[in-house]
Amino acid sequence: MPDVTIVIPNYNGIAVLRACLNSVLGQKGVTAQIIVVDNGSTDGSQDLVSRSFPTCELLCLDRNYGFSRAVNEGFWRAKSRYVILLNNDTEVEPAFAARLLKTIRRYKKCFSCQACMLQYQNRERLDSAGDLYCTLGWAFSRGRGKPADTYPRGGMIFSSCAGAAIYRRNVVEQLGGFDEAHFVYLEDVDICWRARLAGYENRYEPRARVYHIGSASSGSRHNSFKVGYAAGNSIYLIYKNMPLPQILLNAPFLLAGYLIKYLYFMKKGFGKDYLRGLKRGIVLCRANRDRRFSFRAEHIPVCARLQLELWENTLHLLS
Repeated sequence: MPDVTIVIPNYNGIAVLRACLNSVLGQKGVTAQIIVVDNGSTDGSQDLVSRSFPTCELLCLDRNYGFSRAVNEGFWRAKSRYVILLNNDTEVEPAFAARLLKTIRRYKKCFSCQACMLQYQNRERLDSAGDLYCTLGWAFSRGRGKPADTYPRGGMIFSSCAGAAIYRRNVVEQLGGFDEAHFVYLEDVDICWRARLAGYENRYEPRARVYHIGSASSGSRHNSFKVGYAAGNSIYLIYKNMPLPQILLNAPFLLAGYLIKYLYFMKKGFGKDYLRGLKRGIVLCRANRDRRFSFRAEHIPVCARLQLELWENTLHLLS
């Protein structure tokens, strides 16, 4: 059995995939199973992996089923207890996998652990030191744009970015895997939130370092596809993971958050895409009522702790 499985979802990523796989194959201190899950690429990615990286397992899907489906396919084929998810537009340092593995093994209640993600073009600046979620209904990357040493110590975070994080495979299976209704965007926040409700925690490991280009598959920071899917998934995320009293408590903040984002995207020329995305989110909620977390009285303490964290993260965002 390998120490860890590294799953790399890919969709038309031939421009970045070679550098990513070269860095992954250079991992030290662990034995790793490497799986590339290709989402129906048409740019030659599949040929590149099969010809140039024969030690990597290549799983080819017949079309683009989205990030969540690709991730799940990788998890179901993993032979190890721990699985690292890695974006194709990254390069990792040689001790990346070993340090993530050491941290998640150390903490028995740790569901996931995210690496320190640095900007590819400016490696002295953070891309993400963990994901946070706030009462405005926004998930955001902690420390983006700040100096690389801003968060030198590990610790707990709201959720791990699936672009460079390790997970306990058995807990992912217990949670039913990544929700494929998300297709792409916020699926990592969703599964980490569900894990939190189940009594687990998510952590950050600053010594595991990865360099991230960003938006390699979607093509840009803002586009119609990305704005629409993220907006819809944000509605679905809340519906699934917040009990009704918590939704009502946060309603003024959530409405303010959606209004601010609409005005922002309207200014960028994506206002209609954002509104269409919100409508899609409502449809997702209606179509997936069975996927809503089953809240019981025993969940009140953890929901209360999470609510305090949402308020703290709001202050962090506004400070």
